[in-house]
Amino acid sequence: MRILLFGATNIGWMIASRMYLGHDVTIIDDQGPLAEKFHSLDISFVSGSGTDIMALQRANAAKADCFIACSVHDEANIVACWTAKKLAEIETVCFVSRVDIFNNFAPSVQNRYHTKYDIDTVIWPEQLLTQDIFRILLVPGAVDVEYFDEGQAKMFEYPIRESSPLCSVPLKDYHFPDDVLMVGIYRDGGLFVPNGSSKVEAGDRAIFMGTGLGLDMLAADIFPKSNNRIKTVAVIGGGNVGFFLAQKMEQADLNVKIIEYDMARCEFLADNLKKSLVLQADGTDIGLLEEESIGKMDAVVCVTNNDEKNLLCSLLVKQLGAQRVVTRVQNVRNAKLFERVGIDVVVSPWESALRELLNHFQTRNVDILAMVERGKGEVVRVTVPADFPDTMVMDLKLPANVIIGMIKRHRGYLIPKGSTVIHANDRLKIFTRTENKEGINAVFTK
Repeated sequence: MRILLFGATNIGWMIASRMYLGHDVTIIDDQGPLAEKFHSLDISFVSGSGTDIMALQRANAAKADCFIACSVHDEANIVACWTAKKLAEIETVCFVSRVDIFNNFAPSVQNRYHTKYDIDTVIWPEQLLTQDIFRILLVPGAVDVEYFDEGQAKMFEYPIRESSPLCSVPLKDYHFPDDVLMVGIYRDGGLFVPNGSSKVEAGDRAIFMGTGLGLDMLAADIFPKSNNRIKTVAVIGGGNVGFFLAQKMEQADLNVKIIEYDMARCEFLADNLKKSLVLQADGTDIGLLEEESIGKMDAVVCVTNNDEKNLLCSLLVKQLGAQRVVTRVQNVRNAKLFERVGIDVVVSPWESALRELLNHFQTRNVDILAMVERGKGEVVRVTVPADFPDTMVMDLKLPANVIIGMIKRHRGYLIPKGSTVIHANDRLKIFTRTENKEGINAVFTK
């Protein structure tokens, strides 16, 4: 696939670094030479603006399969997508950062005024990030949460502590609920799919897939403290993410305190939130944090637009006793640092957006449902072709570090064993290390 990217931004780099090995990627940008981090990628570069027809022609836009506008300016991204549509019948993806612009391109609005220049997909990273944080908060103790098929299937990732009954026990000797499967273990920066003889160690992160009921039974047995439902949440940062997250938490009947420094923004929050307590203050003011008992809240979410401030706020509330801290990171390269210093959950709007985008580049029968551990692993959905012969799981010859986590058959879900027979039209949720993903589709195209 030929991909044309407008914008050598953070998300532009993430897209290029993820796609260049399997696709022909060209970046167009008018801010001078590419940053050094792009130099290791086998991509083409055209100096110019994505809104300029001449620059798009130099970038051979007419022969591109997909045009992605991800510059820092919403209006430029929109115009660039419209301009690309003038040159060719091309799929367009537009990144935006403002709620009013995003709402203008919602299907209910855009379909009413349909034109041939309509943008095919509009992505607002902050909206996706808000959804991710909210899901994580609703599962106490989990560091990652994904819902599939409207919540009928789920994936939870839990940190393993020394007191866990899983520690040092071969997985084959531990009785898990029937509709739960451990699909991955993250250890010392590496991700692998366990087998029956694998042992979980303290400090690992264990990834489980299953039904909601099965995962609830698992949590009650292995993570008893995680059964305590979160009731109080402090949000540091009243921007878009903080505001929309507070709205969602109000709907879930959670008690919310939101700390924002800007007075005008505080007035907006107070006028538009129904039950949340809005505090005009600096989230790094330890006196204020102590006075408001922020360290005793069930969870603290740091979502300002500044990585350094988010890190400082997170460390301060940790010192005050906070047991669960979720922190936003703008620069994905900072994520490992945040985790090393003890931040429980580190989230990025760009990773949320990248997962959404990658579905546009998959084959018809394979979709990315989730990314795990900064893209080291993925959950992909595979629809078994209608002409596929009945085959037992043990005979599929799947690539290494690939495991079928769940099977959706008609309206039911089942956790497969080696003897489980895969039928035509089954929908599989497969957990895989990213570098092993390419061989999956070949297994089901016999």
